Amino acid sequence: MSDDRSPDPDPRRALIGLVAIVALVVAVLFIMHRLNQASQIQDCVASGRTNCAPIETPARRG
Repeated sequence: MSDDRSPDPDPRRALIGLVAIVALVVAVLFIMHRLNQASQIQDCVASGRTNCAPIETPARRG
């Protein structure tokens, strides 16, 4: 009963798996950050304030 498969694991498959896990972690952190921002704006609006969303203006050159 000989096994035709090589006993050594393929390092490329492990690297691809590691890259996939890192990409998932980064995606989850990005989504959590965006949800936190949305929650802060909702809390601000729910408290009755009117200046909740920051407005970005271009810098004036003088």
